[in-house]
Amino acid sequence: MTVFVAGATGAIGRPLISALIAAGHHAVGMTSSESGLKTLRDKDADGVVVNALDSSAVTAAIQKVRPDAVIDELTSLPRKYTPEEMRAAASRDRTLRLEGGRNVQNAAQSAGARRYIVQSTGFFYAPGPGPAAETDSLALNASPAIAGSVRTYTQIEERVLGAHGLEGIALRYGFFYGPGTYHDLENGSISQQVRKCEYPVIGSGQGVSSFVHVEGAAAATVAALEADPGVYNIVDDDPSELNVWLPAFAKAIGAPEPPRISEEDALKNAGPDAVYYAMHLRGASNGKAKHQLGFAPRRLEWLAARGATA
Repeated sequence: MTVFVAGATGAIGRPLISALIAAGHHAVGMTSSESGLKTLRDKDADGVVVNALDSSAVTAAIQKVRPDAVIDELTSLPRKYTPEEMRAAASRDRTLRLEGGRNVQNAAQSAGARRYIVQSTGFFYAPGPGPAAETDSLALNASPAIAGSVRTYTQIEERVLGAHGLEGIALRYGFFYGPGTYHDLENGSISQQVRKCEYPVIGSGQGVSSFVHVEGAAAATVAALEADPGVYNIVDDDPSELNVWLPAFAKAIGAPEPPRISEEDALKNAGPDAVYYAMHLRGASNGKAKHQLGFAPRRLEWLAARGATA
């Protein structure tokens, strides 16, 4: 296929471009900078520099390519993960995903693309027993920032899955780890915080996170080009409570044991979103992706490193 990728030089975009080319597809990446264009060319991919918020420029770029499928990986997140920087980025990220994504989708439809794949969330499910399936509800009643993110993802999914004449797929990725991500074991910004003992276990740490290696996520996205339309959780086999994965993560990177703080202190010093992450996240099930996409995730690296079980 000819596949147009918006957000082609982000954490998922870079390995996705490589995976598309390896699978024999003609990949055309959209990036917002000349440095991003160089990255694409270094991967032997075609690329265009376009501001996703410029609807005319987006339309012109996609009309020129006439892709069979479009993959929307648009984000505007900070290079380093801190609560302060994430809060500062929230508004522009929302605008890019909603307005920029709408521009890309409209252009895809007008250019005759038959399939549209979009990034969604696999880690903001509403609380409930066990890992969540795609039919379970997202956490619309979570803490303020998380609920806001869920509303954004919900609008995106409704737009894509409800589009007339377009085969829509929403991929609910877990937390990315691997090269170029916040959880990169070598240089990720969360790794740096853990080494400095700035990332604590809050309260009981019973919130469950689902991760996915960024290369595994890219492989699943390529597989989605041929799958039935709908929603898929793209997560690994190890949904893990904070009190399990964070100490294992620290050990894997040679960091000290993470500090522990009370829920009350975290609420006062870090706010309700930090407490929600630590106490109320719910893991996700990957059964559908395994069955329909042939998804075969690797073991979560820091759990495998010490033989821990979730």
